[in-house]
Amino acid sequence: MTARPRVLFVTDLAYRARGRRYCDEDIFLTSRLRDEFDLALCNPLDAARLMDGFDAVVVRNSGPVLHYRTEYGAFRERAAALGTLVYNPLSGRGDMAGKQYLLDLTAAGYPVIPTVDRAEDLGRLPGTGEYAVKPKAGADSIGLSFLPADRLPGLTFGDVLVQPRVDFRYEVSFYYVDDAFQYALYAPDPGRRWVLEPYEPTGADLRFARRFIEWNTLDHGIQRVDACRTADGELLLVELEDLNPYLSLDLVADRTRDAFVTAVTASLHRFLDAPSPV
Repeated sequence: MTARPRVLFVTDLAYRARGRRYCDEDIFLTSRLRDEFDLALCNPLDAARLMDGFDAVVVRNSGPVLHYRTEYGAFRERAAALGTLVYNPLSGRGDMAGKQYLLDLTAAGYPVIPTVDRAEDLGRLPGTGEYAVKPKAGADSIGLSFLPADRLPGLTFGDVLVQPRVDFRYEVSFYYVDDAFQYALYAPDPGRRWVLEPYEPTGADLRFARRFIEWNTLDHGIQRVDACRTADGELLLVELEDLNPYLSLDLVADRTRDAFVTAVTASLHRFLDAPSPV
């Protein structure tokens, strides 16, 4: 591709997230990507109508799809019909496709918080005083509740997942562009999820995170692997964010932020230049 690529950048600049300013991050990122791409920003509710005429659509801080399921479905259908390149590609197996991956990874024996979605499987969960109940289509802790063990038999299944409430030391997130690790951040206070600090991962930490990046099989895109460090030191997957992960770019060093932008720019160019699937 010789001309400057035309990119539709999907973001909800007005979305109010707890402990995060989505708009600041996307204003910064687009200010840097404009060096190599012709960019237009749009709200996720308008993406399906506006995508025609662009070389690619980049989905960034667009808010929980739970708030606009119909429009998101229309967006996916139109992108498929037009053959539009969407970044991240819509083939993601993580949060992009709902929470089914937590069940799949549990069944496959991956280091993930054990997860079930049927009453007859509750016995497979470790015994604990309290359990997390979350909607399969949830995001950003929407619909999350905690129930004592004696309340579980009365739970209505079908659209919810159940997990043991894990006693953990801290949560940590690993950020990737394509399959390349970029940086890690952690929340040392379990009660303050978005008060993050730089984290220096060990080799074992990176091997843990890479297992999920490889499982997801996305050739291009931005992913965040969220994990918790249990009381006995084990890492367990909390979420695999592959649709629109918030990046907390304001909390990393300038050189790390610059390296991330360079990685995303190169990834987008590779994505645009890759042969179309047959």
